Amino acid sequence: MDLSDTGTTVTVIAGIAMLAGVLGVVIPVLPGLLLCWAAVLFWALLGDASGGRWVVLALATLVAVGGTVVKYLWPGRRLKSTGVPTSSMLAGGVLGVIGFFVVPVVGLVLGFVLGLFLAERLRLGPGQAWPSTRQALGAVGLSLLVEFAAALAIAVIWVFGLIAT
Repeated sequence: MDLSDTGTTVTVIAGIAMLAGVLGVVIPVLPGLLLCWAAVLFWALLGDASGGRWVVLALATLVAVGGTVVKYLWPGRRLKSTGVPTSSMLAGGVLGVIGFFVVPVVGLVLGFVLGLFLAERLRLGPGQAWPSTRQALGAVGLSLLVEFAAALAIAVIWVFGLIAT
């Protein structure tokens, strides 16, 4: 592998960005799906000229847009059906941001769960707070799973594009 070759360098950088994007779905600091798509865009724009790259970019764009839409619609409907209000989710988000700065690495998740639980405890009382929180966490987990599947699909499309072009 000759890194002085521009095409190889672009491919290596795109691969590193792709890996960071897939990991970014799991690590809440990085915009995972966006980073995966941007890696394919970078590869298509700056890589060696080939018409197949634009097909790969188009497929990656469809997967990214579809994944983003499904990521918000499907868990959102699930949350509405369980009755968890937006105010509880916002409370979880606020405490998640605070937790991110207070407890490195895991503070975002811990703060979100704590904020959601406290808001649901105020709203429903101590007996119903944890089941409601668990349902909301299930919806958030579903959202993460959808985003992770979309990021992996983009990575697979990109690898097949590498092989084909």
